[in-house]
Amino acid sequence: MKNAIILFIGLLLVNFSFPEDIKKDIRIKPAEIDSITLLSSPDLYNLTEAWADEFCRLNPDVKIGVIKITGTNGDKKADITKNLGFISNEFAEMFEGSTWNIVVGRDVIVPVFNTKNPFVNEIYRQGISPENLSRIFKDEGLKSWGTLLDNRDNTPVNIYMIEDKSIDRGLAEFLKVDHTSFNCIRAADGQELISLVQKDPFSIGICKLTNIPDVNVNNTSEVIQLLPLDRNGNGKIDYMEEIYDDLNILSRGVWIGKYPSQLFKNLYSVSSEKPKNKTEVAFLNWVLTDGQQILNNYGYSDLLLTERQSKIDFLNNSEPNLITSNENNGASKSFLIILGSLALITLLGLSMKWYLSKREVASQINIADSHEIFDEEFIDVPLGLYYDKTHTWAYMEKDGTVRIGIDDFLQHITGPLTRVKMKETGEKIRKGKPVLSIIQEGKQLNIYAPISGTIKEINKVLDTNSSIINSSPYSEGWVYRIEPTNWLKEIQFLIMAKKYKEWLQGEFSRLKEFLSTSLNPKTIAYTNVLQDGGALKDGILKELGPEVWEDFQTNFIDI
Repeated sequence: MKNAIILFIGLLLVNFSFPEDIKKDIRIKPAEIDSITLLSSPDLYNLTEAWADEFCRLNPDVKIGVIKITGTNGDKKADITKNLGFISNEFAEMFEGSTWNIVVGRDVIVPVFNTKNPFVNEIYRQGISPENLSRIFKDEGLKSWGTLLDNRDNTPVNIYMIEDKSIDRGLAEFLKVDHTSFNCIRAADGQELISLVQKDPFSIGICKLTNIPDVNVNNTSEVIQLLPLDRNGNGKIDYMEEIYDDLNILSRGVWIGKYPSQLFKNLYSVSSEKPKNKTEVAFLNWVLTDGQQILNNYGYSDLLLTERQSKIDFLNNSEPNLITSNENNGASKSFLIILGSLALITLLGLSMKWYLSKREVASQINIADSHEIFDEEFIDVPLGLYYDKTHTWAYMEKDGTVRIGIDDFLQHITGPLTRVKMKETGEKIRKGKPVLSIIQEGKQLNIYAPISGTIKEINKVLDTNSSIINSSPYSEGWVYRIEPTNWLKEIQFLIMAKKYKEWLQGEFSRLKEFLSTSLNPKTIAYTNVLQDGGALKDGILKELGPEVWEDFQTNFIDI
């Protein structure tokens, strides 16, 4: 504790040495901007060059070189230890030294059909299974809508495909067929394919997601729609397969794992470690924002806004922007930096001896505080609070305001939170409506209000230390202070501590069942959350993907 206090005081000295307007004015000067070199797999070379050219146009002081890695020089691999690289899945072997990566775009293959098809209702209701789709590619004699829909109709299916090797490879892998045996009508590009499918009610087209017309600018999208795929082959479109209503929903489905992995490839930026060079970080931030517009020009899909933000958070967009600083007050800034640094170094030196002497004790304390098991006995349910079954709590203060927050059960599910998105002071909230989002490395859960009212105060500590919800969900980790509008009526729908703890026992049973059905018991992910004997591990969602978070949202929060 003493060490933490000393460090905190030192940081305060540094922080308060800078007036707010000066702190915001720290920028990279032209002399500090390094020229960088980007490596690229062959398929992304033109895209990478376009990104580099546009970024340099916007930042004339920056120099970016792009090198295409062809893999033709023997076993030579890309030297990723010194450079940032851009690759797709199929060229990952060229960048074996990379240990850090971030998704910057996607190449998505989609089947489409004509909504004037007389079987349109059956198609939407039951979808097309990969097995039946594979059959019409393997056997010319089975090339009918009867084969696709199991309805014995002999109407032939006309298949149109873009002349694109990457589409051939992806579809062949998905259908488990030889792409050289595809018997289809080839289109030169996406525009021609869409035109062919539009004129043929009994057709199926295979193209890229970027080839589908935008409903806002082209009325052909009223005729051309995504072909729903029945991935598990059970003859119906299940909840997990409801991603074909529009392009945004499909894009989200691709992101969270609901779309067949063989039908898309991620575009990555890779490196041997998290980029530290200011120019590289600034470039990647730009690629994940304005640079996304360039993806469509090269046939690739951009990321959804929510995914972009999660990637930016992962990259840490607190790095300075590529803006030339105002050189006025430069000397005073340097002086203040040096003064603050000296103060901090002095304080650190004074605390070092104490720190070393207590090191072993601190280590033992950390071990003692580590919890691996997550069960009913481990959950804290304080008396005097009202609890909601969406895993929030409410407590009325003496002045009549009500504090609300997240329960101990939920924070143990998510593991350490990295961000909390909150509403503003003065906003009105309604019971059962979204009131905040809790985020863990880009994956999030949307939380609902346990009561109605007006936000009088938000816990600003959460802006910089969201994990305090994990360490203290009922005290320091509160979220809002609310002026209630219907307190006496709404608390009738909340639960007191004893009954809430009894109800949580059922939640643990549902949670184990949920995990056993959501995860393959043979996978590492399953063993990471369920120990021998079925005991749950603390922070069970931490290592799981966004698709599991979404299903947890549906099953445990959206009730």
